[in-house]
Amino acid sequence: MNLFHPGARVIDAVTGEALTEDMIAAAAAQLATEPGGVVFLPMETTLPVVARYLAALRLGRPVLLLDPEHDNAPFVERFTTTEVHPDLAVLLTTSGSTGNPKLVRLTADAVRTNAEQIAEVLGITGDEVAITTLPLFYSFGMSVLNSHLIKGATVVLERTGIMQRDFWTAVNEHGVTSLAFVPSQYEMLRRLRFDPAKYPTVRSLTQAGGRLRTDLVTDFAQRMATVGGRLYVMYGQTEAGPRMATLPPARLEEKLGSVGQALPGGAFTIEDDEVVYRGPNVMMGYAETAADLALGDVQGGVLRTGDLGHVDDEGFLFITGRIKRMAKVFGVRINLDDVEKNFPVAAVADDDKLAVFAVGVSDEEARGLRTKIAEWLGTHFSGVVVRSVESLPLMPNGKTDYRALESSL
Repeated sequence: MNLFHPGARVIDAVTGEALTEDMIAAAAAQLATEPGGVVFLPMETTLPVVARYLAALRLGRPVLLLDPEHDNAPFVERFTTTEVHPDLAVLLTTSGSTGNPKLVRLTADAVRTNAEQIAEVLGITGDEVAITTLPLFYSFGMSVLNSHLIKGATVVLERTGIMQRDFWTAVNEHGVTSLAFVPSQYEMLRRLRFDPAKYPTVRSLTQAGGRLRTDLVTDFAQRMATVGGRLYVMYGQTEAGPRMATLPPARLEEKLGSVGQALPGGAFTIEDDEVVYRGPNVMMGYAETAADLALGDVQGGVLRTGDLGHVDDEGFLFITGRIKRMAKVFGVRINLDDVEKNFPVAAVADDDKLAVFAVGVSDEEARGLRTKIAEWLGTHFSGVVVRSVESLPLMPNGKTDYRALESSL
């Protein structure tokens, strides 16, 4: 599989150096001398690593994208094998992977198809310029890279992040046209008082990686509208390579709260209240052992998402929560996602109570929040625990680290 369109460019924001065909060819030559099987690739945001990623895809070598800042020994120990299925192209870690590594197995067709699907709905052409706002081992970050390279667009490799001045300097210096963020980053942008007028080449923002509160959707859509720009709300899971839906900016106000319609070639149904996606970008299945890497497609293009939701008569999907994100307060079942949808908190279960974490609230504000949540639940306030935190713990992909919150109780 070749994702590197002849017109595509990858540029290092610090050095100005650009990726070349010679660099990819050299990476391929090096890979050809190495033992077969999985290519374990700590996915740093650098040109040599991107070259090695693209080279592995060209050679048909399955490549496992790893967090370069974590101990990856468990993955290497568990998944070292030369027995791999011929269709296997990309392996990604799931969001909750800890001591027992669990990988998503994607074919080259799934990866390429999803890149094409995204490029179509976002209107990505060779004139677009993206910048890295997310780790490249994270499925959303990989997706941004793939969907731009396949259309001959430009990707700027930036390593400091949105809280640093160097990032925004690079946005203007390289004429960046689109920015991709997860919900926690939109929270940061609001605190930074993001003004798109300061970045005149930016024409679009995209959002995926979890639910973005509707007030923030409206806020950032309005900010972009003031400069003639757009906000795209998207929905996906690593298991779908990773994106499945987009909400057209023109329908955003009318369909506020929706994550949009299925990407071209995909479809959503609701089965036993669960959102089920069918499409050519669905994974082959999971791998929990090295032997699983030799398995073929066990999904048949069908992904049970684990999300609760409904689809309206125009095919717009509305996510209402997660099947497993439930708690009990005095015996009453509560959807934790509903709590977060209605209050600016992160919610977890605490025995027979609801525990919520709010950023930077005073003791008085915490008591008031506890009362409001209890009234909303229709229960006594003693069933709600409110903790003030300086910031929410995040996983490398920008999502809230609920396990860390639970362990702090």
